[in-house]
Amino acid sequence: MEKIENIEKYYLFPSSVFVNIAPTQVTTVLGSCVSVCLIDIKRNIGGINHYMLPLWNGSGLASPKYGNIAIDKLIERMIFIGSRKENLRAKVFGGGNVLESSINFFNVGERNHTLAIEMLENENIPIIAKSIGGEKGRKIIFNTFTGEVMLKFLNRIST
Repeated sequence: MEKIENIEKYYLFPSSVFVNIAPTQVTTVLGSCVSVCLIDIKRNIGGINHYMLPLWNGSGLASPKYGNIAIDKLIERMIFIGSRKENLRAKVFGGGNVLESSINFFNVGERNHTLAIEMLENENIPIIAKSIGGEKGRKIIFNTFTGEVMLKFLNRIST
């Protein structure tokens, strides 16, 4: 990862979207959740989300807890700060089958990463890297200036 002096650091919690013009090192931890990282290849700015469930059902708050909301909000915020959609590239992480419980019956992790890929394809945003699925969690550190992502696999969680 390129060394930038005094780079801001930020921890991204679930159900969040982060976009910043200033170079920032964003850390998050994913199990069945997914993060989409967007990079503007012309302006060296980026953003990231962290969502827990694939689809908002239309009732209650349209929160970035849901992938369809989180991905739309991420794209909107990148455009709001001056990016053009044709300059965006995506990296997708997470969506693992990490919980040894009945939640796996619903295939939440797989549904989460499938949604990300489908939405990005529909928006014509190329996916240039991904690490999805499997049975391990992931810790990622995203550099919004360079677009680089450091990835560490985490052991399966027992419940």
